[in-house]
Amino acid sequence: MGEINLARVDDRLIHGQVMTKWSRGLNTNAIFVVDNPTAKDPFMKEVYIMSTASSGMTIKVFSTDEVVEYWNKTKFENYRAILLFKNIDTVNEVVEKGLPITRLNIGGIAKTKEAKFVIPSVGLKPSDAEILKSLASKGIEVFFQTVPDTKAVTLQDALKNF
Repeated sequence: MGEINLARVDDRLIHGQVMTKWSRGLNTNAIFVVDNPTAKDPFMKEVYIMSTASSGMTIKVFSTDEVVEYWNKTKFENYRAILLFKNIDTVNEVVEKGLPITRLNIGGIAKTKEAKFVIPSVGLKPSDAEILKSLASKGIEVFFQTVPDTKAVTLQDALKNF
């Protein structure tokens, strides 16, 4: 049976920090990008899958329905995976559909007009904060951390800045 080493929200999805710091530090052998628009775009899927050709890491790109179906059918086989999401709404969707996420790292969300920075790399909208509180109430550990060698910030402490 596989396992979810970490679920992470980072609107850049796969980039150097994910590949070098998060995946190696967690003994990960797969990264699963979960994003409906990316899953529907053959060119972008290929870009992500090919981005790690030399790393020995398996990359899969899923829609929300596909990742839940893959979990239900295979329990992620023997993969120790990081799940990467572009936004908090998508995490909430897969949790509602039954994906067993226990730890959620919020690592990078660009600030928009309606968002406020809660840590330097994360801008949250009021609706994001409400979803994160809801996820935490379901027993999911929500924390903010850009890279593993920086201090993690709890949801409670991050929302003090909101």
